[in-house]
Amino acid sequence: MNFKIVSDSSSNILSFAGVPYTAVPLKIITNEREYVDDATLDVAGMVKDLRTVKGRTGTSCPNIYEWKTAMADADAVFAITMTSNLSGTHAAALQAKAELLAECPEKKICVLDSLSTGPEMQLVIEKLAALISSGKSFEAIECEIREYMTHTHLIFCLESLTNLARNGRVNPVVAKVAGVLGIRVVGVASEQGTLELLHKPRGGEKALSCILDVMKRYGYRGGAVRLAHCNNEVSATKLAAKIRAIYPAAEIKIIPTTALCSFYAEEGGLMIGYEDIK
Repeated sequence: MNFKIVSDSSSNILSFAGVPYTAVPLKIITNEREYVDDATLDVAGMVKDLRTVKGRTGTSCPNIYEWKTAMADADAVFAITMTSNLSGTHAAALQAKAELLAECPEKKICVLDSLSTGPEMQLVIEKLAALISSGKSFEAIECEIREYMTHTHLIFCLESLTNLARNGRVNPVVAKVAGVLGIRVVGVASEQGTLELLHKPRGGEKALSCILDVMKRYGYRGGAVRLAHCNNEVSATKLAAKIRAIYPAAEIKIIPTTALCSFYAEEGGLMIGYEDIK
């Protein structure tokens, strides 16, 4: 059976070695231009441009046709999307699945709602790839990946909430206060797939310690960690060192955010996906 993994680009993974994989791009839209979240985009340039943009900015999810095209060339597909509570990409993927199965009933397609985004999705993609490579059946993989997803989490630490506020993701008053006081905001993706703000530490070191405290409170004991950063590799590296100081065997990868996550995390933002106790 020909397997494939498909994800929207909020996973920060635009290419993947070892198994067939396609990232379906989201888009960032301003009054002046549209940025497509694919491998050709200069993400650092986009982030710089957005600092001076006046007026409304927003995002656009992949449409049904894009999802359908990405899923069409495999017998068995696992598709994972960013949380359905913050984007229409999951609904579009489900509609694409329905249309493909109506045309080709013999296909097997599983669409997973991450109830998250970014590095938590990366963990799921990596687990899917390992399960596919192990030779397990489609049904066994679906069962195992759904169980695995109950043990993954997302924490974020942001220096700016401007774009989240502009797009109705957080209260504009909270965003303005954070900007004026120069504080970081630490939060999590809730079980419902919404953004839950937890702490407002002052300063980078306090923020990193706060992140580690939240990770441990939500069950972290040394599992895999994926650290995504928006132009802030220094802080990501410091956080990795803090984690390894307590959990020396922790398997940690540091990656830059692509366009969608860069838009919401903004300059200096960190997103942390991790596994809890199993």
